[in-house]
Amino acid sequence: MAAAVPASVLGKRRAGTVRSKLLEIVLLTTLVLCLAALLTLLAEVARGAAGVFQSRGAGVIQASLSSLPQRAGLWQGIVGSAITMLIVVVVAFPLGIAAAVYLEEYASDSKLTRFISVNVRNLAGVPSIVYGLLGLAVFVTSLRHLTGGPSMISAGLTLAVLVLPIVIITTSEALRAVPSTIREAAYGLGATNWQVIRTQVLPSAMPGILTGTVLSLSRALGETAPLLLVGAVTGFLATGSAGFAEQLRGPFTSLPTIVFAWARQPDPGFRELTSAAIVVLLVVILLANAAAILLRNRYDQRW
Repeated sequence: MAAAVPASVLGKRRAGTVRSKLLEIVLLTTLVLCLAALLTLLAEVARGAAGVFQSRGAGVIQASLSSLPQRAGLWQGIVGSAITMLIVVVVAFPLGIAAAVYLEEYASDSKLTRFISVNVRNLAGVPSIVYGLLGLAVFVTSLRHLTGGPSMISAGLTLAVLVLPIVIITTSEALRAVPSTIREAAYGLGATNWQVIRTQVLPSAMPGILTGTVLSLSRALGETAPLLLVGAVTGFLATGSAGFAEQLRGPFTSLPTIVFAWARQPDPGFRELTSAAIVVLLVVILLANAAAILLRNRYDQRW
């Protein structure tokens, strides 16, 4: 009987090891298949974009939109995306960081606070098309006299609302990761609550805050559906001699909408341009993600 018990335990352990190995093999196979599909798509896009960059070089980036594929370029989309992202930075980041500071450092642990926190996390998972409908109803229609209707301002505000829950969540996690001993030491020296937050908590949490905000900006940069709903132009865009303020309240385009528009064109020339636009958009997003990694590694603190 004494020998039977160890044998049964050993048998269960071996069976568990076999199941673990099988599960590991299944997961590894799934990972390899996903990577193979991703690399195949990237190779196809790179092959289509190579011909455009070889024949036109940087001209495809510097040229404006056109109905002719040999003259069409990405410059207006790059400028539109850059200005839209600037609006997102100005609106979403201060509001998101301030909201997270209030929830983590000032608000008491009440039912209302927990209700708000749960709903913020739920809003982070809402599909982007819903935010596009919100932007269409609020910024394009209700606030038309301020935003100019379908305009770059409406697009920036819509994307700012889209990434706002993500900024709040990442900032809250970064603030929560700061050890309480830092706060207690500052309070022991007679600092006020705001002095503790401003001089100790926020600088200590800055690596996580920067990483979260840059990654949320990368998500906003790749969104297409909200921009289409709030009036992004998918065809020829002529701004003429309009000033910067007029352009903010007028028609606009962006890199994702250019990809969407060119992919629908029957002309084979636009298909190659679509690949080139995808490559440019991927490079911009990868640069933003690389900046987030560098910021995290540069200012990372281990407690």
